[in-house]
Amino acid sequence: MEPLSPQHVQNVLDTFNLGITIRFFENSTATSQLAADEIGCQLGQIAKSICFIVDDKPIVVIASGDQRVDDRKVAALQGITRKQVKFATPEQCIDLIGYAPGGVPPLGHRTKPRAIYLDDSLKRFEQVYPAGGASNAIFGVTLGQLATITDGTFEDIKREA
Repeated sequence: MEPLSPQHVQNVLDTFNLGITIRFFENSTATSQLAADEIGCQLGQIAKSICFIVDDKPIVVIASGDQRVDDRKVAALQGITRKQVKFATPEQCIDLIGYAPGGVPPLGHRTKPRAIYLDDSLKRFEQVYPAGGASNAIFGVTLGQLATITDGTFEDIKREA
């Protein structure tokens, strides 16, 4: 299956009439550190989208770039065991979400996720930067805008040190 494009993400963003525009970079922004270096922001301001699979359906966790996601907490939120929560493979990301890892946006998914969780650690920042559908595409949003465009719920999903 072919991946969706940043244009698809932009089209979905445009439906919210928030004036959000995807920015493209010459260098890769596929990791949180690369993205933060390109934008010139704090690592934690990168809003990375991590895909999990539960019963063949995607769950998207949007986490701060300086945090790791705890799959046990995802399982608890779903009322299932940790073994039932799997990281999506790159193929599953493309087939179910529509985008390859490193470019997964927080919205505009091919399949409606079973859930979208925003990690509480993002609340440290007013402005965050999610991927825009490619490994060199990012857009800036306020935390409130991110909550609106994703219809996600804030939860504590970060792995404790």
